[in-house]
Amino acid sequence: MSPLPIARLGVDPAARFPDPARALSEPDGLLAAGGDLHPVRLLNAYRAGIFPWFSEGEPPLWWSPDPRTVFRTDHVATSRRFRRGLRRSDWVLRADTAFDAVIEACAGIPRPGQRGTWITPAMQAAYIELHRLGHAHCVEAWSGEALVGGIYGVAIGRMFFGESMFSRRPDGSKVAIAGLAHRLHGWGWPLIDAQVENPHLLALGAERWERPRFLQAVATLTADAGAAGAWTARFGELPACELADPVA
Repeated sequence: MSPLPIARLGVDPAARFPDPARALSEPDGLLAAGGDLHPVRLLNAYRAGIFPWFSEGEPPLWWSPDPRTVFRTDHVATSRRFRRGLRRSDWVLRADTAFDAVIEACAGIPRPGQRGTWITPAMQAAYIELHRLGHAHCVEAWSGEALVGGIYGVAIGRMFFGESMFSRRPDGSKVAIAGLAHRLHGWGWPLIDAQVENPHLLALGAERWERPRFLQAVATLTADAGAAGAWTARFGELPACELADPVA
């Protein structure tokens, strides 16, 4: 088999990534292979609008698709049925109190049309380390002591790069992303990267942005000052019922 016409990354985690404009159109966005999941490399990837996505047994594969799927934090769509449920909900949202449990749940939840998971043990370990360093965060939906939904990703500056979310009860992931968007909007963070589109994300209000537009926004937002560290105190406890009214 002929090698893929993509860049091969070396051992230096601080080395620059190739220009995302060099990414393949088929498969959409594949830019480079190799390297590792060192925190420095991961953070440099996100700053460049690139993310890792590969299966067990493959080398790390690095992607920058065009178009890119994003949420505006003031535009996560919530249906009337969903908002009615929120008004009666006793769920509470918190941040960074159960990161390991959230990423493990994201890895283990079966998904239609997907065999296995791309959130391999190596990926879990890499993002747990990013969380320890204060760069990766999760938002959790709790019903009493039960973790019913959540989302995790990476924050740089005023940009949040979503990685995965899960539900253990109906609408668990919707509540988590709605809560994340609510808090980020209040902090003046305008965007959540959702990487690759699917019907569920589009139904929630995700938009398709051309790569140049996305990269320009990422360059601006990641350059803004933002201290690393846990979000638990800053996020506080957010009752899900407060999300019943759309973000103004």
